[in-house]
Amino acid sequence: MMKRYIFPLLLGVVGCAILISLGIWQVQRLGWKEAMLAEISAKIEGQPQALPPEGTDTKPLKYEPVTVSGRTTGQEILVLSGQKGVGAGYRVIDAFETDQGRKILLDHGFIPEGEKGTDRPATDLTVTGNLHWPEEADSYTPKPDAKSGIWFARDVPAMAAKLGTEPILIVARTVQGAAQGITPVPVTITGIPNDHLGYAITWFLLAIVWAGMTIFLLWRIRRQQA
Repeated sequence: MMKRYIFPLLLGVVGCAILISLGIWQVQRLGWKEAMLAEISAKIEGQPQALPPEGTDTKPLKYEPVTVSGRTTGQEILVLSGQKGVGAGYRVIDAFETDQGRKILLDHGFIPEGEKGTDRPATDLTVTGNLHWPEEADSYTPKPDAKSGIWFARDVPAMAAKLGTEPILIVARTVQGAAQGITPVPVTITGIPNDHLGYAITWFLLAIVWAGMTIFLLWRIRRQQA
C-alpha cells in the first residue's frame, strides 16, 4: 500500500526543492543587483572629472561624472522621447566643441513636442554630467526618419558619424549658459530593472502551491484506499 505514496511524495519533494532553490537564487540575485545599483548610484553622483583623453573607449566608463566647457555648434539630433507630466517630445543631442577643440556628443536634455521647430543656435555652455553609452538600439529599432530627421534611439556611433564628433556622449546633469528651453534629464538608476524580489516571491508561492497539491493528492490516495 505504501508504494502508491512513493511516487507522488517523491514528485512533491523534488518539485518543492526545485522551486524553493529558484526562489533562494532570486533572493541572492536581488542582493547582487542592489549592490550593483548602489555602486552605479555612487559613481553617478561622484566628483566630476575632466573628459578622458581623445581616443579613449568610453563604453567601459559608463556613468563616470565629467565636467566640460565649450560651445554647441548648432547641429543637433532629435531623439523621440517622452516625459511624465509633459508628454511626448524629444531629447536634444548636440554636437559640442570643447574649449580644447574636441567635438563630442551632448545629451542636452528634453524639449516638448511643440518646441521641435524652435531655433537653437550655437551657444557657450559649461556642462556637468555623466558619460553614457545607451543600449537602446536593436534590430527592431526603426532607422532615423529621413523626412523629419527624427531618431528613435540614442546610438552613440551612429550619432557621432552623423554629427562628425568623437563617439563620446555626455548626458547633462547641470548646464550653465543659455537654457534654450531644454530641460536636462540626468542619468539615474531608475531605468535599470530590478525584478528579482517579485521573481523570488513567485517561486516561493509556487512551492507552496506545489506542496498543497502534493498533500491533496496524498489525501486522495488515502481516501481511495479507505
